[in-house]
Amino acid sequence: MNLPNILAVFRMILAPLLFFLLTYKFENIHPSWIHYFAALTFSLAALSDFFDGYIARTWKQTTQLGEILDPLADKMLILAAFLGLLFSEKANEWVVYIILVREFFITGFRVVMISENLNVSASFAGKLKTTFQMLAIGFLTMQWPGGEILLYIALILTLFSGFEYVHAYIKTQKKGEK
Repeated sequence: MNLPNILAVFRMILAPLLFFLLTYKFENIHPSWIHYFAALTFSLAALSDFFDGYIARTWKQTTQLGEILDPLADKMLILAAFLGLLFSEKANEWVVYIILVREFFITGFRVVMISENLNVSASFAGKLKTTFQMLAIGFLTMQWPGGEILLYIALILTLFSGFEYVHAYIKTQKKGEK
């Protein structure tokens, strides 16, 4: 197992810890400390996401295992964060629902695309979506102003990047029919 895959597994371990920190009702600990620990946990996970991709590309350590672990770890982290924020009433339930439905739909859709040997690389909009999702999660976790606005921006980018996947697939299908 190479370093990028280890970082993806590390992110998978941090996801349930984040969920626990966001949802457990701690007694005798001031809530601001829990927010800090949750934000630190999320930040470490988000950094591991950046570095596993960077290292895999730069050091040419991309593997089939990594192609499975990385998106799985990403989804586990996003799911833990958004459900934790939802259960702790720090995020709009409809926005979280729509984002999570899109994430699961596109994950399944990517499996179909891979089975047809189609490119499933994240577009610029997909990378921007991830950035705004992570910013929104960080701001909402810390209960900073602007978190809701970032969440709505993330929602728009999430829907747009999902549309890009579907549109690209339809285009390849039309080319195949000719």
